[in-house]
Amino acid sequence: MTSARLAAERAPGYGIDRSRPVSFVLDGTPYSGYAGDTIASACLAAGRIECGPSMYRGRPRGVFTAGVEEPNALVRVAPRFDGDIEESMLPATTTPITEGLAAAYLSGLGRLAPAADEATYDHKHVHTDVLIVGAGPAGIAAAREAAKTGARTILLDEHPSPGASLLGSRGGIIDGQDARSWVRAALNEAAEAPEFTYLARTTAVGSYDSNYVVAVQDRTHTVLADLVNASPRPGKPRQRVWHIRAGHVILATGSRERPIVFANNDRPGVMLAGAARTYLNCYGVAAGSAVAVATTNDSVYCLVDDLHDAGVEVVVVVDSRPEPTARAVATLARTGVRALFGSAIADTAGSASGRLGSVTVSALGPRGTLPEPTETIAADLLAVSGGFTPVTELHTQRQGTVMWSDRWAGFVPSAPVAGQFLAGAVTGDRSLDTALATGATAGNRAALGAGFTGRLVVPHTTAADDTAAPDRPVWLVAPEDTAPEGLHEHFVDLQRDQSAADVCRAVGAGLRSIEHVKRYTSISTASDQGKTSGVNTIGLVATLLAQPDPSLVGTTSHRPPYTPVAFAALAGRRRGDLFDPARLTAIHPWHVAQGAVFEDVGQWKRPRYYPRDGEDMSATVQRECLAVRHGVGFQDASTLGKIEVRGADAGEFLNRVYTNAFAKLEPGKARYGVMCTPDGMIFDDGVTLRIAEDRFFLTTTTGGAARVLDWLEEWHQTEWPHLDVFFTSVTDQWSTIAIAGPRSRDVVAKIAPGLDVSAQGFGFMEFRETTLADGIPARLCRISFSGELAFEVNVDAFYGLEVWKLVADAGAEFDITPYGTEAMHVLRAEKGFIIVGQDTDGTVTPQDAGMGWVVSKVKDFIGKRSYQRADTARPDRKHLVGVVPVDRATLVREGAQLVASGTPITPQLGPVPTIGHVTSSYYSASLGHPFGLALVHDGRNRIGEIVQAFAGEIVDVEITEPVWYDPEGIRRDG
Repeated sequence: MTSARLAAERAPGYGIDRSRPVSFVLDGTPYSGYAGDTIASACLAAGRIECGPSMYRGRPRGVFTAGVEEPNALVRVAPRFDGDIEESMLPATTTPITEGLAAAYLSGLGRLAPAADEATYDHKHVHTDVLIVGAGPAGIAAAREAAKTGARTILLDEHPSPGASLLGSRGGIIDGQDARSWVRAALNEAAEAPEFTYLARTTAVGSYDSNYVVAVQDRTHTVLADLVNASPRPGKPRQRVWHIRAGHVILATGSRERPIVFANNDRPGVMLAGAARTYLNCYGVAAGSAVAVATTNDSVYCLVDDLHDAGVEVVVVVDSRPEPTARAVATLARTGVRALFGSAIADTAGSASGRLGSVTVSALGPRGTLPEPTETIAADLLAVSGGFTPVTELHTQRQGTVMWSDRWAGFVPSAPVAGQFLAGAVTGDRSLDTALATGATAGNRAALGAGFTGRLVVPHTTAADDTAAPDRPVWLVAPEDTAPEGLHEHFVDLQRDQSAADVCRAVGAGLRSIEHVKRYTSISTASDQGKTSGVNTIGLVATLLAQPDPSLVGTTSHRPPYTPVAFAALAGRRRGDLFDPARLTAIHPWHVAQGAVFEDVGQWKRPRYYPRDGEDMSATVQRECLAVRHGVGFQDASTLGKIEVRGADAGEFLNRVYTNAFAKLEPGKARYGVMCTPDGMIFDDGVTLRIAEDRFFLTTTTGGAARVLDWLEEWHQTEWPHLDVFFTSVTDQWSTIAIAGPRSRDVVAKIAPGLDVSAQGFGFMEFRETTLADGIPARLCRISFSGELAFEVNVDAFYGLEVWKLVADAGAEFDITPYGTEAMHVLRAEKGFIIVGQDTDGTVTPQDAGMGWVVSKVKDFIGKRSYQRADTARPDRKHLVGVVPVDRATLVREGAQLVASGTPITPQLGPVPTIGHVTSSYYSASLGHPFGLALVHDGRNRIGEIVQAFAGEIVDVEITEPVWYDPEGIRRDG
């Protein structure tokens, strides 16, 4: 084996517990490791570096990193116990092993689990004064100082343990003490503050305006352990999505290492240098036994030191810089390792085992090109470091800008965004001294008026002093005259199998923007989002264009999420019965007791009809409709949207929102109104009451309540912020009971004995504040959605059920009948009243719906200018009309397409020209036959015409006026 677990005296293994062995299965083969191991580290310890082949070209690949940036080693996991959790596309480098775990390597393409994930997922919403992202030395120092001030502080980090870069190092001295001891002490000090929270295994995946950060906490390791050892299944969440609103955000996200592009740089056994160091020190694993190191910077000399101390042979260091730095000299003198400067790895070769067998070294030319190869050196592991890229995703998600730094050979933030501060290596500087000073000073002093005053002493055994000399970035290692077709094995994006040849092809096609190159090649579009390929692609494009400043090529956009998030985590507990939570009115228990059949409308459970023994829906609805037409019925209308509109300019505001006038509406009066979008199309409708000069009570459709509230707020905030007006949703505060029918006045007279309900004393579209018979305050309105004499009783929702029962008792002598939404639809359609969203579809104006009377000709309102457009004003638009089957027996289905009579309906002839469609269709007990409403091209000029409806069968229908029942409207007043 060329990789192996080392004894504790040779490699510390800070991240594992050697006293707790763990067994698991990968690709059907049993493996063992220790608690704290990832799948990748445990496999490396067992001598396996190979993972699944590449997605497109099927090339052998191996573990490449030790973190979330892993492009190769992706797994599907499924614990072997009842209630399996199966998930694909997880990096083996971050997935912890657990007893009973079964995993399989993927070739860059996952698969959906065969069954729904039954694990628990949670969401949590919190506010904090300071949020620190990253628990490295800089982040921990910032968190400690913030917590000292008494500020509510949250520190989160994607790793299972604090320390970040220290997890892969062997120590160092911070503030005069061992670095690891300092981490523990600093965190313990912060934890003494009552408002401090540390979240491990928690990744900030998105940063949004106003310091709103979304983070995913992964508790899989804990949950799986519980599931193995406990039965029944505990309810602990596997993952929790944190929604954090912070006063100040400190980004201490660090930097990530870049690979180098050379021939066959994708073999199993080629690994980032920082990853090799992490496996050595964090997991006690030597990823190879004969290690070659290739670098453009000083960071690898820490790895050389650690490998030497662990007894692992380093066969050569290949450094692109022409001269050794002081850091390099010190390490090479101490370890005796051979080094080649001004050189680079030109190619690799495999071995019989399938992993790396040797590397070919060549001297670098003046522009980074290669003369003839120098020599071939046997090695089973190649640790590469092509420089470092600050982890700026959360910075740029907030529209933070970056600039190219020649000093750091990478893109660094040019300035923090409002409310955010940058600490440590994310600024470009990888020294711990700078990290702590920046984290404390820029972060805490600016935000909290406090600061870190200590200093750092960092010996060479840490990764702290790796920036003494500048990097010499090498974007492509290839002979200068190499044709693009000779670069197909120089891989830029390992997960997408994209090579330097693909980049050359894009540039050769004339693409100059990195965003265009990205889409042309698909580089940086895989699940790793280009974490190891993005900057190299930019550098390569700049090289091909002879552009010395890579920033002029552009940078790619960093969009959330920073790392992939499972859909189950985003859904949280909102699935199954909780996916769309049911809203219930105060009267709901009565409906259930009466056997109501419900339908979902805008999340509300609304009674659709109340069947009696032996009745189907059709019979029930006919009975309910006839009760309203000839006697009295009552309906729970509490679900209507209700919005209080207050302010000195409330009337003026509504005047601008509705198509008809509201500014001069008298208190005590109500008015039906229509809202339109800026293009003049119907948006919503409802009745509005004027309670006082500065107070209105606006109602909306049940499903449109939230949409209308947003609409009002948008226009107020963006167009008319100077108007004194405020909006409050009060839908849940009121219960509304509609009482309709010729005997409705008798029922209302009994429940409100002190109110004059005569036609003369209580006119249509008026309302009264009164007290009901049992002392309950109420607001009664004369409003009708059925065309019959009708009232609406509005009471505090607390009294809703009691008042409903009061109405039922008062109406018992008149055989009062509850009716549901299905009967309501029939009654309103008989009168030609529209339902927004059913009889309209976003292309219907009030004039199209035959409601030109509701459109003011003297005032301005949202959408009015659109009626001057030629298309909106043309007389042959689709109009709302009535339709009736010629045979007066066939119920035409809603949605049925209408075609002109005689139009051949034959699939072989191709598309059939339609003239409209049926929007509403019902059987009317009052009319004695089916009828409907439809949107028909030039419909009002087609009244009397026979057309054909097609919905599986052809039915002859006649176009009619839309009002079928009581067109004179005399029944409205009793």
